[in-house]
Formats: sequence, C-alpha cells, structure tokens
Amino acid sequence: MIGLNSIRELDDRYGLIVIGAGPAGMAAAVEARRHGVGTLVLDENAAVGGQIYRSITATTQKRLAILGKDYAKGAELTEAFAASDAAYLARATVWRLGAEREVAVSHDGVSRLIKADRILVATGAMERPFPVAGWTLPGVMTAGAAQILLKASGAVLGPKTVLAGSGPLLWLLASQYLAAKVPLLAILDTTPKGNLRKAIAHLPGFLTSPYFRKGIGLMARVQRAVPIYSNVENLRAEGYGQLEHVRFRAAGRQHVLSVDHLLLHHGVVPEVNMLRSVGCDLVWDDEQMCWHPVADADGRTSVAGIYVAGDGRAIYGAEAARFGGRRAGLEIAKSLAAVDDATFERTRAEIDKGARPYLRGRIFLDRMFRPRQEHVAPADDAIACRCEEVMGATVRDVATRLKAQGPNQMKAFVRCGMGPCQGRQCSLGITATIAEIRGITPGEVGAYRIRPPLKPIDVGQIAGLETIAEDRH
Repeated sequence: MIGLNSIRELDDRYGLIVIGAGPAGMAAAVEARRHGVGTLVLDENAAVGGQIYRSITATTQKRLAILGKDYAKGAELTEAFAASDAAYLARATVWRLGAEREVAVSHDGVSRLIKADRILVATGAMERPFPVAGWTLPGVMTAGAAQILLKASGAVLGPKTVLAGSGPLLWLLASQYLAAKVPLLAILDTTPKGNLRKAIAHLPGFLTSPYFRKGIGLMARVQRAVPIYSNVENLRAEGYGQLEHVRFRAAGRQHVLSVDHLLLHHGVVPEVNMLRSVGCDLVWDDEQMCWHPVADADGRTSVAGIYVAGDGRAIYGAEAARFGGRRAGLEIAKSLAAVDDATFERTRAEIDKGARPYLRGRIFLDRMFRPRQEHVAPADDAIACRCEEVMGATVRDVATRLKAQGPNQMKAFVRCGMGPCQGRQCSLGITATIAEIRGITPGEVGAYRIRPPLKPIDVGQIAGLETIAEDRH
C-alpha cells in the first residue's frame, strides 16, 4: 500500500474509493489493484484491520495467544494489503457521500472533496444498542468496547466483571478473558428459552459450518469456568454516579450482583447511515432484526456506481466479509473494463467456492441468538436516546398520546436522533418502540432520514472545501 500522511496528497479522482479498511475493504482493494484499478482506501482508525482485526499489525505474540487463531488470520490479509499499491489514508473521516460518487473526507482538521468512478462502502457492523435501565452509568460498556481495549492495548477489566446478553461475541470475549487468566464474576445469558425450538430446524446447515465446532468448544470452556445464569430477563444496572449492582430475574428468582463492570452485548447490525444518506434502498430483515442495503451478490446497491460489502451489507462474519470484499473488487474491476470475461468468471467461481462454508447455517445463529423484545425497545426507565437524554417513557408517551407515526416525527417532537451519533444508538430502539405500540412491523415504521455531515466536524472544514483544490494548483 502507499501510505499517505496528508489529505493534500490525495488525487482529485480515483477509479475506486473504498471506505473502510476492515476485512471487506482490504480484500476489495487487493483484488481491484490486481487488475490495475487505481484505488484509495479511507479509514477512521490509526491502522488497518477494522474492529475484527484491530491492531493486528502491532500486536504481540502474547496477545495473539489470547485473542485466538481467527484474529491471527488477519495478519495474512493485512500483509496482502500492505504489499498492494493501493493508496491508503488513516484517521480519515468520511462525512459525506454523494450520489455522483463524490466523497467529503476530513483529516487532521482539513477537508477535501474527491471523486471516484466507483465507491465501495465497507464500514462493517456496529453492536446492537442494548437500552436497559442504567446502561449509561460509568462502569457499563459494550462487550465490543472491552474487546477493543484488549486488542488495542492488552487491557482487561477487573474480576468483578459481568457479561450480559446473547450471541457469539459474548462467549468469544469470555473465552479471551479466561485465556488472559482474568476471572469473570458471571455471564447473564439473556437468550430466550424458546429460541432453540425456533432454530432447531436449521441446525443441520449449521453443523456443516466451520463455526460449529469452534463455537461448541468455546462455550464448553466458558461454562466450565464461569457461573452462567440462563434465560435472564428484567436486566438493569444500578448505582449512584457509577455502576454498583446488576439486578435481573432468572429461573423464577430475583438476583442482585455487586459488580464493578457490566459488559452488554446482543448481536451486531450493519452500519447503514452512510448508505441511507446517499439514497441507497434499504430493507428490514426480520431474521437479523435490522436494516440492510438492497444489493446483489456483487455488492451493487440501488445507486449507480456505489457498492457495499462485508457486514455492512448483512451479518455473516469476518471470513465471509473477506470473500464478499474480493467479489465486489472483482466486479468493480470488470465494470471498469479492467478484467476480461474469462478471468472474471474463473476468479468469481473461486471466490464463491471459498465463501460457501462461511455462509452455511447463518439462519440458525440468527434465530438462536435473537434478542428479547424488552432489550431492543428501551424500557420506560432507560435512556432511549443517549445524545439528547430522552427516556423510554417519553418515547412511549409520544407514540401513544401524540400518535407519532415514525422516527422522523418522533425526532420533531423530542429530538431523538438529532445528536452527534445521528441515531446510530437510538434508531433501532425508537423504531421498535413505535412498531410495538402501533402493532405493525419495524419495516413499516421506517427509520431516521440521515443527512451530512455524517460525523461531527467544524464549520470551517465545510467552508474550506472548495478552496483546498484551488490551493493545490
């Protein structure tokens, strides 16, 4: 890769701009460069890897042993990306994406507007918000945030730590803590008891997936070492100024644990704000309980020249994201007449064959770890919108008494979704609440409209956009 140090080193136009340097983004860039497509990769982080391979280029052998073989696989991809001659700018914030394939990007307080023949959005996934009472108290974090600390610096939390929620990442983090010889107080498994019955028909497909054996072994190790509370409901964090207790109900009994840290997780969802802002069609996926972009197998969205790959398209995991990124990079090269038909067909068949095992059995995981409705729609005494500090009770009152029809009308009434995160933390919860009260599906309720700037920047950067290109000539 050609590492850039300044926004002024960017060209005015590229064949392909990739937004995101995780598994999908790096794989797409490598494939596109194989066929001679001029490629730029933009990423907010200080180094490549995304969340799944965060800090892979600077990790230690000790940390590799803790994080496991799947994390270590990232070294091969990052080496391939480093060996390519794709241009790469770290700490670059894309705050606007236009339908004519122009990108507004900020770096070190300066913004540029650059254009591309094709754009690939590979921004990955985010953790599904978990709006229970007390989730904003100091000491409450997401499991993903705790994993960032572990990957980036080897930092772990103390022994009075509880993990709560559902999904593979919860068990993975627990196993990594155990590998680091850090005890956990308990795991509060919120997976509803009825989920297995709904998922069991899809177990045969999952049994043939590479994830099956890994998952079974991982969960067995954790269950031997950590107290597990199953079918947990009525979860809440409590404390005065900081987290002190976790209260919940399990096996028909009320429980209270004295804790220092509570790590919440119940799945991940595609990060779609950028795609929504540019007008890409999105559809509600009831299996994964989230929005995802309408895209074909090659990653084409409904907006000409804009593609999507990886978990930002649909949740299938890092391995599938790598193959999806390759396929999008290949298709983009073909669309730019950079690859002949025979090479395209041969390479696409190779990619699809490699991806197939990692796509098997996904519906089993989706149904097995489907979150509880009470943990998706914010409770009355939970903060629904963290930016504007709007309570769940307020959202329910406005939806019931003022007949708010959707998130955008709710935004007008109580400012939900108007903060710096542009609804990333509250959108799903607000939609779920309105759907519950109106008795319709989340897809019928809709989501927030998203407008640039997608990330917080100062007015000076916007005002200076047009002068930067002039200054370079």
